[in-house]
Amino acid sequence: MFGLGMSEMVLISIVALIVIGPKDLPGMFRTLGQFTGKARGMAREFSRAMESAADEAGVKDIQTSLKAASNPTQFGVDKIKEATGMTKGPATQALSEERQAAKEKIADAAVDGKAPAPKAAQTKEGDT
Repeated sequence: MFGLGMSEMVLISIVALIVIGPKDLPGMFRTLGQFTGKARGMAREFSRAMESAADEAGVKDIQTSLKAASNPTQFGVDKIKEATGMTKGPATQALSEERQAAKEKIADAAVDGKAPAPKAAQTKEGDT
């Protein structure tokens, strides 16, 4: 609690028993308990007052704006990633879909036995 070990607590208890006496010791503990309760109540009330003052001052608004400011999509980081090619943008996505469709078309033609010749093997009539 206050950095007191068990041996220090026992020593304080023995000194309190000798100085105050066994007759008045329970009354002193009761008074000490009431004082501790009042102190805790005052600390709780102070904490609540500080929280309400912070709410009135707009600390929560500042906190939400800071959280929004730390959001990378608010600053366009996703656009930078798209421009550098770290993520697929709309144009890249469309090109990817076109290539995938062409691959599927070639695969379907190969299954049907109508596979076109690869581009390297295709020659014009006058090229030989």
